[in-house]
Amino acid sequence: MKTTKLFMSAAVAATLFFAACSPKDGDIQTAVKAKEAAEVSVAVTKGEVTLTGEVADEAEKAKAETIAKAEKGVKSVVNNLTIKPVLSSAPVVIADDSTLIKNVADAAKDFPTVQTSVKDGVVTLKGEISKSSLVKLMQQLSVLKPKKIDNQLTVK
Repeated sequence: MKTTKLFMSAAVAATLFFAACSPKDGDIQTAVKAKEAAEVSVAVTKGEVTLTGEVADEAEKAKAETIAKAEKGVKSVVNNLTIKPVLSSAPVVIADDSTLIKNVADAAKDFPTVQTSVKDGVVTLKGEISKSSLVKLMQQLSVLKPKKIDNQLTVK
């Protein structure tokens, strides 16, 4: 009986010792945050790390998660990081009407039932066309970079 009590006391003492030695959430948060990029927010609850914020790409997102998982005391990581959208700095180029008129006529020459007109960068389509031909025509016209394609065609 004494051996059992002694063993139980030792087990309780060891449990308390190890519990006291495990890192606290605040310590984990401080350690992980120190290693993460400035855009990454770190929250820790019961050893679960939650990452939020925006990063440049998937590689940076994965790296942030790896850093968090490597910290002592981390039980799991919830990666809620998002990828920053890439903003295009190139202006949208719209073809001028004289060039567009010539190129639209050339693109539509294989579609005799289609009438085209161009005004202020807008290509207007009238007439009839089959569904399969419509897809081909629209692809050819989109490459010409009009401001808009006003499709008034009847699909047969």
